[in-house]
Amino acid sequence: MKNINLESERLIYTRVSSDHVSEAYVGWINDPDVNKYLETRGNYTLDMLKVYIEELYAKEVYFWAIHLKSTDKHIGNIKIDPIDFKNGSGEYGILVGDKASWGKGYAKEATIRIIKYCFEELGLTKITLGVVEDNAAAVNLYKKLGFKIDEVIKGTKAYNNKISNSLRMSLDV
Repeated sequence: MKNINLESERLIYTRVSSDHVSEAYVGWINDPDVNKYLETRGNYTLDMLKVYIEELYAKEVYFWAIHLKSTDKHIGNIKIDPIDFKNGSGEYGILVGDKASWGKGYAKEATIRIIKYCFEELGLTKITLGVVEDNAAAVNLYKKLGFKIDEVIKGTKAYNNKISNSLRMSLDV
């Protein structure tokens, strides 16, 4: 893997490593506001997070920490995994865990930068993702960026104390 750092106007993207394991990061995963639409639902420890990060690092997953340029504060993560180079596709995921950073356009900026990298540098032709239909902010962002809904999966599981649908979305070059 090209362990490449990237940047955009306000953000820096560095490969996630054990250096990113912190109380703040564990706090994001365990925070019900942050994890309400995630597969991971809390009860994480520093040791569990360290093992997870080390596994992804060893597999050379394209997994970046999102840092603010102004302060170098780690505010979230973004990844493309798995990647199917044969078919030119990759699965996208993002977490902006730092609640003080919500609503400032960082998710949009990070998504645009990483997708550009995937299309222009990795040679991918399609980005896919899964999102809970009730996560209106995320769904609206993806639609604004050109993602289309490929499939609605009914009654996937309980999120936010109700059974929710999941959406499979994709973006082609």
